[in-house]
Amino acid sequence: MALRLSAPFLTSRFTPSQALAPRRRTRARSFSPSADARAACFKRPYTSVLIIPTGVGAAVGGFAGDALPVARAVAGVADCVISHPNVLNAAMLYWPMPNTLYVEGYALDRFAEGSWALQPVHQNKVGLVLDSGIEEDLRLRHLQIADATRASLGLPVVEYIVTDAPLEIKTWFDPRCGKSTGSVGNSDSLLRAVDALVKHSDVNAVAVVARFPDDDPEDSDCYREGKGVDLLAGVEAIISHLVVKEFKIPSAHAPAVLPPPLSPLVCPRSAAEEG
Repeated sequence: MALRLSAPFLTSRFTPSQALAPRRRTRARSFSPSADARAACFKRPYTSVLIIPTGVGAAVGGFAGDALPVARAVAGVADCVISHPNVLNAAMLYWPMPNTLYVEGYALDRFAEGSWALQPVHQNKVGLVLDSGIEEDLRLRHLQIADATRASLGLPVVEYIVTDAPLEIKTWFDPRCGKSTGSVGNSDSLLRAVDALVKHSDVNAVAVVARFPDDDPEDSDCYREGKGVDLLAGVEAIISHLVVKEFKIPSAHAPAVLPPPLSPLVCPRSAAEEG
């Protein structure tokens, strides 16, 4: 029994000459229903948040600025990167990135949970808080650094204040998990100093320099050799958290310590702390 096949669905009769004709190439067109349906006004820049916990000995970002290459790589593919001091600071080294927002950790937490919004600014008016526990010579060094940033970088460090009592910083490692932590003995003195700057000098960002205990050589050598946890990092975060939580303005912290003895064994990841 022969099967009768129906003719193909052609709009015109097919002839043998058509089989010999050169085929026309057509360019494939990509199709994305969601992208094609989305109006231009609804296309948002790609924003990435980069977080590396501080004071826990992270393999990347647990030392002095060793996460900066990661931040730069992310900034190269994202429209906007939001990160925090532990990622973007390398002691006295810093790599500015125009599409990166420098946000203190407490503020970043509130942003992530949807409680706070972030507003980029062109420039902040910075107030400087110095711990009265800093020795006179060491305090003068920090004031000279502030003057240098004003003269060479044009940073608006508009005023400084010395706390009315030593902050009495203490540092230790948490025995339960090994992270660095500590305490601020006179946190009220710190907050009074910041309050005075905000009210009388109209600053909208604060830099804090507190006198930290000089490191135990055993603890500091381990960190300097790239094998330990940064003993200072935990309390630095506590200090900046206190300021940001109370005043809702950007804050950063730097420890005032005596320079460590020279060592040929310093790891490159920790070397930025040596200056």
